[in-house]
Amino acid sequence: MPAAADPIHPGAADLDAMSLIVLRAVADHGTITAAAAALGFSQPALSQQMRRAEARAGMALVERTGRGIRLTAAGRLLARHGTTIATTLEAARGELAELRGLRSGRVRLMAFPSASPTVVPEFMAEMAAQHPGVQVSFVEAEPPEAVRAVREDRADLALTFSYPGDRSDPHRESARGLEVGAIGVDPMHVVLPADHPLAARDAVDLADLAGERWIAGCPRCRGHLLELCDVAGFEPTIAVETDNFVAVEELVASGLGVAVLPGLAVESAGARPGVAVRATVNDDRRTLHLVAARGGTGIPAVAVAADLLTRLVGRRTARSAGRNIDGDA
Repeated sequence: MPAAADPIHPGAADLDAMSLIVLRAVADHGTITAAAAALGFSQPALSQQMRRAEARAGMALVERTGRGIRLTAAGRLLARHGTTIATTLEAARGELAELRGLRSGRVRLMAFPSASPTVVPEFMAEMAAQHPGVQVSFVEAEPPEAVRAVREDRADLALTFSYPGDRSDPHRESARGLEVGAIGVDPMHVVLPADHPLAARDAVDLADLAGERWIAGCPRCRGHLLELCDVAGFEPTIAVETDNFVAVEELVASGLGVAVLPGLAVESAGARPGVAVRATVNDDRRTLHLVAARGGTGIPAVAVAADLLTRLVGRRTARSAGRNIDGDA
């Protein structure tokens, strides 16, 4: 009657990576003492690791040969796997070092339209100059979509905005569980025809524009315009709606209405002939936010990108605060 095959030892599944690395070191160096020195172990500690590995494997892994030892067939088999594990661990260490040194990595950014021609190009240029190994991609999106993208891991960072009292603020329920930080404010400006009587003022009270025709922007910006005018005591007559900041200024220059634009939108449109840009007397503004996944800024490349965006936003919004622009100047 043929002998029954040896059952698989129940502890075989408990073999750990360190045991395989120890066997590899013994195979490479020939003695427990040399293997222990190579791995930074004490000799008793390595001997204990070997006994644990044999107990888990259910068979002898080394055998004595005079003053030395050698691996059994089972030991040599496992040592080969130890070589693979050691190589993989070394590759992982190298990749982590690359990330720590920012010689590699990835940052996926989403930001609202008026940030696209202002903050974003400067951000991408500085990242490329300072950290050329980090891949940076950008997609333009309004705040609600950008926040969703972070939640769904389609973006690492989202540059967004909110208005005071904004009922559709993307940084309430939609951003629950994400990291949201206010990184700057973007002052609001009144955009007037250059020959408008109020263009002579340094700051304009919206109440004085109650009888004007208005040019409104995106749905959320339009909602904020309605709120500002409500506070000023009137309901604006909206003649035109467009998301195009350049078109807004051209429409104003043509005498078709007045508008309110945030500083980054004014900067993206540039100073245009026939237009005067003035601060508001109430120092109206919107808040700029940076949104990331919970713990996302613990990734070195993302952390550096978040810090750079924060500095760039602060620098640009500080420049636009209280600034008056005359397109004919």
